[in-house]
Amino acid sequence: MPASNVETLTNPRDSLPNVYTGVTEREIDFVSRFALNWDALREIMGIMEPIKKGPGTKLISYTASVALESGSVDPGEVIPYSKATIVQAAMEDLTVEKYAKAVPIEDVVKYGAAIAVEKSDNAFLTALQNDVLSRFFTFLNTGSLTNNQTTFQMALSMAKGLVVNKFKAMRRTATAVVGFVNVLDVHEYIGSANITVQNRFGFDYVKDFMGYSTVFLMSDADIRRGRVIALPVENIDLYYIDPSDSEFAKLGLDYTVDGETPLIGFHAQGNYSTAVGESYALMGMKLWAEYLDGIAIVDVVASGGSLAAITGFSTDSGGAAGKSELTVPDPDVGGGKFYFKSKASSAPAAPSYLAVFDPTGWTEVVDEQIVSATNGHKYRVVEVNGTGQAIATADGTVVAGT
Repeated sequence: MPASNVETLTNPRDSLPNVYTGVTEREIDFVSRFALNWDALREIMGIMEPIKKGPGTKLISYTASVALESGSVDPGEVIPYSKATIVQAAMEDLTVEKYAKAVPIEDVVKYGAAIAVEKSDNAFLTALQNDVLSRFFTFLNTGSLTNNQTTFQMALSMAKGLVVNKFKAMRRTATAVVGFVNVLDVHEYIGSANITVQNRFGFDYVKDFMGYSTVFLMSDADIRRGRVIALPVENIDLYYIDPSDSEFAKLGLDYTVDGETPLIGFHAQGNYSTAVGESYALMGMKLWAEYLDGIAIVDVVASGGSLAAITGFSTDSGGAAGKSELTVPDPDVGGGKFYFKSKASSAPAAPSYLAVFDPTGWTEVVDEQIVSATNGHKYRVVEVNGTGQAIATADGTVVAGT
């Protein structure tokens, strides 16, 4: 069916009987329900209109920082540029994804069409939605604005403050912040207090909670206990590929779609050679964040904790006198960094756990790096999270070229 015919039906389910009267009605029902669900989610999150992209588009996340130069410039002198650093942090392809399911005629005989067809369509639709969302939550957990706090309340507060501060530093507006937490953490925190939990699109969420526009209550599969994830709504985009693209139609692939922003295409047909009803879905959707350091991840840790031990750090001769090759592991948390310093007789003092680390006089080490060091001196390496809190350390003896 042409897309224009679909768009005239604002709510096709109102005109359909309990059991579909034909393939066309099934297709319209499927794509319209999918669109309504995503419209509801966008409304809850506050996301703007979906952004259409072509097949093969690469979605890129960045980290951003600005080193501000002094504004005190003598008359006639050149004004120094403040250095803005934008670094690519993550990249994924936006690809067309193809799905199919089949219902054998025996299931219709056994259960009736209402169950065999409609129920399986419902399950198919839910599975497709959940796939997009699962990948989004996996992506959110890679945010690099990481921090630790000792209470759930402080984790909520700090997560919101971190992303608002980050956007202010970039001179960008954060009109509203959404949060994602484990449902058990919320209920443990509020105890017997009454809060109004709403449900749409299969989500439980609370509006206007602790300064957030919306807080989503998630399961362990999406957000582990003791973790708060927050980001401004301006940092969330929904990208899609149009399944009704005329280029696809040239292949003889005609999918039913819904509305001006067709997020999914659906086609149903019977296969006489196998006596099954086949259903095909086509979509290319991805929820994405433009700035990876615009996603705050705050974990609740026990008060009075101590620095963890860094494993996988080593020093080697580096191949030249007075040089040492340092090798650091991957950071344990998003946005983490390592700093190195050596002294003649004893290792530099370790910072306090979760204290904001001052790297003055220390050397930041990335992957494998050659540094100036004296063989036999004592070193310390400190790992910090994405907001500069010390979380781990190691010390030992420098191995350097002599």
